[in-house]
Amino acid sequence: MSTPRDKAARVWLFDLDDTLHDATHASMPGIRDAMGDYIQQHLGLSRPEAEALRNRHWHRYGATLLGLVKHQGVDAAHFLHHTHVLPGLEARVRGHRADIAALRRLPGHKVILTNAPAAYAARVLGALGIAHLFDHILSIEDMRMFGHLRPKPDARMLRTVAVRLGVPPARCVLVEDTLVHQKAARRVGMETVWMQRWMATRATRLHRRPAYVGRRVRALRELL
Repeated sequence: MSTPRDKAARVWLFDLDDTLHDATHASMPGIRDAMGDYIQQHLGLSRPEAEALRNRHWHRYGATLLGLVKHQGVDAAHFLHHTHVLPGLEARVRGHRADIAALRRLPGHKVILTNAPAAYAARVLGALGIAHLFDHILSIEDMRMFGHLRPKPDARMLRTVAVRLGVPPARCVLVEDTLVHQKAARRVGMETVWMQRWMATRATRLHRRPAYVGRRVRALRELL
């Protein structure tokens, strides 16, 4: 991975879903349903049992996949492929024109850092027409340590990302909608931005800013 040429420039680490596009509309319902289908079919569970297992792993590990790999021996690549087929995804993807314009103007080294698989990230970025704005795309397949998946919010993985980029963590800014990921980033010395544009429909207390969140924004132009 190349080191930013400008030694003083910030390195922006952008989440993808519900940060750069409205994943709650485009993909999340389909992914949740596909995960339930996968667990039900491959583990021989009823639908309520499959949903309970999915939720249990999500709350314990921050990613359903990690629990399935650890406890049920699920193959990660197989799971990611079958839960992200999402027919018609591109037609549902919607970003915000002002955010995309701000990304073009934002100085610094820009990186996608997403817990989604690479093929899905490529489809979303292609639909938004912004893949060329990023120097690197780091998907969940790139988040391995000692042979194991370590997606966000794993602090060791976040430190490793900074090392791979050749910069200290303090030069990095994680722009995210997910607070637990920001908490881990702040713990390793990164700056944090809580992106709230696509969170209006969630039952989240948006008026509160935890101490580990450096800034909260509703539009990427605020980063300028």
